[in-house]
Amino acid sequence: MWILVVGPESQVGAAEHAVAVLGSLGCRVRSVDLWDSFEFDDEPRPPAAALIEALEEVDAARAALMRLRSVERFAQTPALIATSVSGLTRLQPDDGFDDVVLHPYVPAELYLRLRRAEWRASEFRGGRHLKTGELSIDLDAHEVRYRGELVALTQQEFALLAFLAQRRGRVFSRDQLLNQVWGVDYYGGSRTVDIHVRRLRMKLGDGAEDLQTVRGVGYKMRSAS
Repeated sequence: MWILVVGPESQVGAAEHAVAVLGSLGCRVRSVDLWDSFEFDDEPRPPAAALIEALEEVDAARAALMRLRSVERFAQTPALIATSVSGLTRLQPDDGFDDVVLHPYVPAELYLRLRRAEWRASEFRGGRHLKTGELSIDLDAHEVRYRGELVALTQQEFALLAFLAQRRGRVFSRDQLLNQVWGVDYYGGSRTVDIHVRRLRMKLGDGAEDLQTVRGVGYKMRSAS
């Protein structure tokens, strides 16, 4: 995953600030100045979360949040505000931030809050609509969209994709998939699964990057990293 850090350019690279702290935890981080726009599209996926490192500049953080939400590809990104104790007293319940982190950071707490915000906002958290990155699966409507565009799948292709998506991170053998997706009465060979996975990859293109082959075992939908 990658994290977007928004903060004053003069302090964003300092050792006690988020870029350095998150980097030390193994996160991939991209920083934007607190007053800059978010006009970059060279990342294939939206960030897992955005951290607006305002400290005492709470008004500037509110403005940055509004600019973030105005960009379509970041509109659903969970956004946290990092603030000092004095800045905390100036926050309002309706500011729109998904969570608050106090600075100076406790690295483990910062990481946990970012991951919790990511989990609450996205990816297979239950219900009838599944989402990972720019791929969404509507279980009720039997529709799959990638980057907003409808992808035409057969009934069995949809069933296979939905089954793996609801059990992300778990590896299933071809025989298990035949039994649980096609049904116990299906007598086709395991090559049926390979054919359907290949068709899914062709139809979804980059949207199928989380659909992984586990060599010698079977297939899985990659869990969040």
